[in-house]
Amino acid sequence: MASFNKVILMGNLTRDPELRYTSGGQPVCNFSIAVSRQWNDKQSGEKKEETTYLRVTVWGKQGENCAQYLAKGRSVAIDGRLEWREWEAQDGSKRQAVEIIADSVQFLGSRGEAGGGE
Repeated sequence: MASFNKVILMGNLTRDPELRYTSGGQPVCNFSIAVSRQWNDKQSGEKKEETTYLRVTVWGKQGENCAQYLAKGRSVAIDGRLEWREWEAQDGSKRQAVEIIADSVQFLGSRGEAGGGE
């Protein structure tokens, strides 16, 4: 059976991007986005909203561009895949996380709409 791992998200950055370089010199940028969904409760008719916060990783030149041009509050559209990571923390506890590995990041809105970092 074939498998498929693709996500398309639109949301706003919850913090400024962080750029670092691997020991091999490869740029990697990390940031988080907030993605909301809205619906009407069937029983009460009340409008509801739920927000999910997701960690995003962008590699290479595109990661450098994200670090240079994005800031907290900026809207983005992301096309990528889900990745599950497990690691051991410094205190010896096991940690787990799901993150988005971006294949492409589209900057939405204008730079002036971001909450800072201009």
